[in-house]
Amino acid sequence: MKFRSFITKLITGVFNRLTLTILVIVAQAVYVGVILSRFSDVAGWVDTSFRALSFLTIAVVIYSDHVPAYKIGWIVLIAILPQMGCLLYLIYGSRRPARSMKRRLEPVELAHREELKQKIDLGVLAPRRRRTAQYLVHRGQYPAWNQTEVRYYPVGDRMFEDLLSDLKRAEHFIFLEYFIIARGKLWDWVFEILKEKAAAGVDVRVLYDDIGSIRVVPRHFIRDLREAGIQVMAFNTVRPILSLVYNHRDHRKIAVIDGCVGYTGGANLADEYANLEVRFGHWKDGAVRLYGEGVWNLTVMFLNMWNAFDPRDSHYQDFAPHRWHPAPFPTDGLVQPFSDTPLDDEPVGRNVYLELISQAERYVYLYTPYLILDNDLETALRLAAKRGVDVRLVTPGIPDKRLIYSITRSFYGPLFRSGVKIYEYSPGFIHSKCCLADGEIGLVGTINLDFRSLYLHFEDGVLIMENRGALGPLEDDFHATFRKSRRVSREDLRRYPLSSIIGFFLRVLSPLL
Repeated sequence: MKFRSFITKLITGVFNRLTLTILVIVAQAVYVGVILSRFSDVAGWVDTSFRALSFLTIAVVIYSDHVPAYKIGWIVLIAILPQMGCLLYLIYGSRRPARSMKRRLEPVELAHREELKQKIDLGVLAPRRRRTAQYLVHRGQYPAWNQTEVRYYPVGDRMFEDLLSDLKRAEHFIFLEYFIIARGKLWDWVFEILKEKAAAGVDVRVLYDDIGSIRVVPRHFIRDLREAGIQVMAFNTVRPILSLVYNHRDHRKIAVIDGCVGYTGGANLADEYANLEVRFGHWKDGAVRLYGEGVWNLTVMFLNMWNAFDPRDSHYQDFAPHRWHPAPFPTDGLVQPFSDTPLDDEPVGRNVYLELISQAERYVYLYTPYLILDNDLETALRLAAKRGVDVRLVTPGIPDKRLIYSITRSFYGPLFRSGVKIYEYSPGFIHSKCCLADGEIGLVGTINLDFRSLYLHFEDGVLIMENRGALGPLEDDFHATFRKSRRVSREDLRRYPLSSIIGFFLRVLSPLL
């Protein structure tokens, strides 16, 4: 088992995007420096063949249905590495999921589309917000709900305290779906509760992303859970020899307890997300707790993913909010949890961000750990600032990825010149993915403002409308964060020119990172 784990991690490390890109660049240098000089008699034919293959690959990219930024990135990379660029595209170029994944997921979602019909009247919303909600009902296929209490958490520390308490109170079922589950204190606490609940007859299921967790997951993770009576599944299991398509990852963070309590947000099940371990200063992560009918959307998201790979639940109503809670739930405004999938060509998460930015009249505030914008999002932010909206972005003060941080900072100049106010979170790393427009509509979820999150990952978010119980604390948190953060000035933009220069060169390749 130790040898198998070592080999799996080694192969996964090799197939890391940055590592593999470096290896391909080295291979290109070896080809140019050795093959052409030592085998000059056939070098011309070999070089011509590779270049012809590169031209064909570029033609495939041009005629693909990728977004323009993705196409440009690949065209430039293949032009820079004419002999080896096509190899990278073969491994990482397609943003379509593996055929088996698509064959499994789509039928399950279609079969349970009836479970997600809009039941309440959206006419209670202001017209512009009603149209945003209707978009998610029509395209995202997830309804809006009242009778749902929403609690916003400004940091993961507070959220995990309540989550552990709710897990201890579970009587019927627990569903956990996380991008990262890592060994440490937090997982030990969660695991002890899950073992006790499974022994008491509670239906406990754990779904995690294999690539996201492979380097940090506890030893003997699957074996230990199954021995404790807990059902466990790894999404898109790493099999490097059989498949090279790992673009599509389950980046969602969902917890559902007894159908009426649900959590989501940016925090994974790892110690740094609860500030039990310090890695990049103070770790700030936003999250929400739902209590009521709105949890149903999260439940269906989980069950669809689970049943696509392990069919067992034909009657989703066994897990509905009122199945074990017949009394009415409290209500304050509307809530609309939704899922974003790379299986179709509709970037729902990106479009929700565009909706919030475009309808803002007074202000729009955003948290994001990574800022790699497509043209539409960058234009929307700049236009909003130019029409007098107070647009504010908060990015990390201490980055977790230096390369991505250079790209993030490369976006500062154009946004700054358009009037967008940019803050860097001085205490450390901000991992929150939140947006608030005019105090009337907000978003809390897992969706970063970067290409992979917007186009390639399975994500989820919660749209909160006219709910002062949650939007008030979210607004207070933004203002508290502004006070703790350093506002980027014109002098700052001149102070780190090297980072900006590197970032500008990397921006064209950013959709590929």
